[in-house]
Amino acid sequence: MESIKSVILAGGVGTRLWPLSRTYNPKQFLKLNGTSLFQDTYTRALRLSGQDEVLVVTNAIHQYLVKNQLEELGISIPDDRILKEPVGKNTLPAITWAMQSIEKEFGESVVAVFPSDHHLGDGAMKEIAGAREISEEYLVTFGIPPTHPHTGYGYIDPGEPLHVGMKVRKFREKPDWATAKVYVDAGYLWNSGMFLFSTSRYFDELAAYQPELMSRFREGIVEYSGLPSLSIDYGLLEKSKKVAVVPLKAAWTDLGTFRAWYDHKPHDASGNSGHAELLDSSGNFVYAPGKCAALIGVSDLVLVDTGDALLACHMDSTERVSELVKQFKERGGTITDYHLQVHRPWGSYTELEKSRFFRIKRVTVKPGKKLSLQMHHHRSEHWIVVSGMADVILGDRTIHLRQGESTFVPAATRHRLANTGKIPLEVIEVQIGEYLEEDDITRFSDDYNRV
Repeated sequence: MESIKSVILAGGVGTRLWPLSRTYNPKQFLKLNGTSLFQDTYTRALRLSGQDEVLVVTNAIHQYLVKNQLEELGISIPDDRILKEPVGKNTLPAITWAMQSIEKEFGESVVAVFPSDHHLGDGAMKEIAGAREISEEYLVTFGIPPTHPHTGYGYIDPGEPLHVGMKVRKFREKPDWATAKVYVDAGYLWNSGMFLFSTSRYFDELAAYQPELMSRFREGIVEYSGLPSLSIDYGLLEKSKKVAVVPLKAAWTDLGTFRAWYDHKPHDASGNSGHAELLDSSGNFVYAPGKCAALIGVSDLVLVDTGDALLACHMDSTERVSELVKQFKERGGTITDYHLQVHRPWGSYTELEKSRFFRIKRVTVKPGKKLSLQMHHHRSEHWIVVSGMADVILGDRTIHLRQGESTFVPAATRHRLANTGKIPLEVIEVQIGEYLEEDDITRFSDDYNRV
């Protein structure tokens, strides 16, 4: 029996987990447990699929996060294992692109589809693989027996029993609490957003219910930004009469909100989660690394400190964090886009201090990597090597800097920083000028196709 192929959906931005999750470093790539949810998802997928049988669909701006995090696991994948969306179009176009890519490469296949921000317990992969025997006839989704009424999940109304699982009678949108209780009492299942499809059944159903989308992919004329934004639930599963649901016994959590993280984390005797000094406080979630957080007489509070942003909200309001992010975006600025530490394909930089006319960064370059050959029009830079060895192109010169040595990069001068050593290169960069934003850059050559 051929192995099941896997698709990992890693394109979300996780606005409900702001300020931890930002546009350029979203929730699936955060390492809140030592490894990221994306890394955990990929590792699980390898229980079903060979490494060359796993496709990752992500936004183009996250492709190097994908590659870097897999390299941390000792996994190197070719570029064609990452499908790079120029713009997010929800799950139906993303899954269709991946299904067509798998069919083209492997022929008729059974494909498991996983979001990249879930926690799954032991045994889940075996249960998922067990559903393949109905995947030729049905589009298979996986339902979670609810433990309590929940307003943050969609629900599935299971119908006629099958040899494995049941037919789906109806999908239900995220309800209010009273409706959620009715659903739980009636035996509905939480909609996990995980699927198992055979390529033939998938494209038969797509042709029946989304013929225009089907033809655009089949004809190979796809301007991705022009595709409709459709979820697979709304665009296909709610329309098809060939959908089955298989209940999962394994533990499952959608870690998309701080409430979900609170429920997932260990608690003290008073129900508090996180590191804080507490007095007469209960049921709180605290995340403030590098700081001494202290709470007195507080209950059911979410407190998240990331250095450049502080979120405080009631535990029952964590679903509304995305509303706050929308409000920030309407006002402009980058607080929803970047952390103080920003990841790049060559490494990362961390902003240490910023004022109107100067900015200080700690730049880390991975061994064997280099920045683009570039120039800034409105700022000069001072570089001080604090660890490792730097090779620097400065105008028409090449210089080598050791620990403790420095150089000055005048404005309007071509320059490049490279690490040809075997350990990470760390540089303190002091920028001086009247305009210090990241868009003041002209690239002349680049290893990562950003010219």
